[in-house]
Amino acid sequence: MFPKNAWYVACTPDEIDDKPLGRTICGEAMVFYRGQDGRAVALEDFCPHRGAPLSLGTVCEGQLVCGYHGLVMGEEGRTVAMPGQRVQAFPCIGRFAAVERHGFVWVWPGDQALADPAQIPHLEWADSPDWAYGGGLYHIAADYRLMVDNLMDLTHETYVHSTSIGQKEIDETPVKTRTEGEQVITSRFMEGVMAPPFWRANLRGNHLPDDQPVDRWQVCRFTPPSHVMIEVGVALAGHGGYDAPADKKVYSIVTDFITPETETSHWYFWGMARNFNVKDRNLTAQIRENQGRVFAEDKVMLEAQQRSISTHPQRKLLKLNIDAGGVRSREIIDRLLAGEQAAAPSALAA
Repeated sequence: MFPKNAWYVACTPDEIDDKPLGRTICGEAMVFYRGQDGRAVALEDFCPHRGAPLSLGTVCEGQLVCGYHGLVMGEEGRTVAMPGQRVQAFPCIGRFAAVERHGFVWVWPGDQALADPAQIPHLEWADSPDWAYGGGLYHIAADYRLMVDNLMDLTHETYVHSTSIGQKEIDETPVKTRTEGEQVITSRFMEGVMAPPFWRANLRGNHLPDDQPVDRWQVCRFTPPSHVMIEVGVALAGHGGYDAPADKKVYSIVTDFITPETETSHWYFWGMARNFNVKDRNLTAQIRENQGRVFAEDKVMLEAQQRSISTHPQRKLLKLNIDAGGVRSREIIDRLLAGEQAAAPSALAA
């Protein structure tokens, strides 16, 4: 259902600054916290004493303390102390590789021997003062692949997001799809259109007129297991569109990290990085709020879609031309799954 030998966004750093965080990822119940050196640690969310979730406990001087009977877990998954007990023979629990990078905590749910931090995708915008970022998190009761489909075909914007980013020209402009290695790319370029409300607000945010025709672009890039980065923007018409100078356009990258929870639910880490007027914190907050409303509309639609599919599991879904990006992305996911299933399973590192 979901590849496990991959890096997924597990949480944002602030979620584990004060207390443990319990989160199920790829069917694995995990607890995240900060260890003795302040680094992110991920263990099975299971106390070896009575099975209580360790995420209901506390962190004391970098050690995880079970909230049921006070058992203390070490960062390697071994019990290090418990009131009135000798703990040398206590069984270990699983440990997952976790790395804090680019403003997120990443986790590797699968074979721990394969967890190479060098495989975490590089996010140039996350480490550059020339970019500003704002985002959030939604829990969505739908198969994570439905979100991949949604993001790789933006035709739905005309209908689901009609009051914010949608416009009829999206329907009228063909989308092109190509594959580069393990990356699927869909692109749509609209020329001489009027900007919808969301982009009119961004034009004003970059001190540009919002009542003139613009050239608009959408370039969606799927990278397995489930990351989608979308280059979006508008430029005043006649100045080169995507390649227009910075003072004639607004350009952003919509960031979508889709982390499976179960077969019918996922964690959706959304955001937008922009390279215009980056010091304006009010603008960052405004974009984040507006984008959050847009993605809330997707959440409603995807959860309803999942309920319908679950009710009619025997029904076959159509594959149209506009679905090519999602179809190709699913083919890559299927190849990864087949490769993992063919390999011998490995236990979690103790």
